[in-house]
Amino acid sequence: MSLSREQLAQRVAQELQDGYYVNLGIGIPTLVANYVPDDIEVMLQSENGLLGMGQFPTEDEVDADLINAGKQTVTMAKGASLFDSAESFAMIRGGHVDLTVLGAFEVDVNGNIASYMIPGKLIKGMGGAMDLVAGADNIIVTMTHASKHGVSKLLSNCTLPLTGKGCIKKVLTDLAFIEIKDGKFHLLERAPGVSVEDIIKLTEGELVVPEHVPEMSFA
Repeated sequence: MSLSREQLAQRVAQELQDGYYVNLGIGIPTLVANYVPDDIEVMLQSENGLLGMGQFPTEDEVDADLINAGKQTVTMAKGASLFDSAESFAMIRGGHVDLTVLGAFEVDVNGNIASYMIPGKLIKGMGGAMDLVAGADNIIVTMTHASKHGVSKLLSNCTLPLTGKGCIKKVLTDLAFIEIKDGKFHLLERAPGVSVEDIIKLTEGELVVPEHVPEMSFA
């Protein structure tokens, strides 16, 4: 059984640590704000100028002027601050973000990421992705393991224009949690009900599989 968008966000949230400053990219990563563990405190940063982003608002909490980088309405946590995007990008470029969570079209065994452009298709633009991959040491990509046509997105070499080179360390897909090191994918965990064989079949890049691969836990 492949993971839902909400389960992907829950699993990423387990990688948060107390005191982290975290940037959440557009798409599935924004959902991580709803699953921050109660026993830790993190500050979620949005490149449009918000530090201290909270969970998505209830119907009664919606403020149309308070949005994240994906133009979704959000809330602010206690101690949050607002500023212009120039200051926000100074934080990112200065290496002050502890963890970045991004979506992607492709990732390869060398840690390269393609996340902003598919030739021939209309795109909204680069956004902050290129700054984020350049300014962060700790990046997790979350995406589907393969396209709807069953074509792997975990490759030996990315085929799309790159957002960044050699910058991705971990990938969470709807099938598996994978670490990238030494020019290979290393399987850490599998989604509940997903076999190692299924993961191998849909991973085009070289995949190192340990003797025992635990199922992900969402407790």
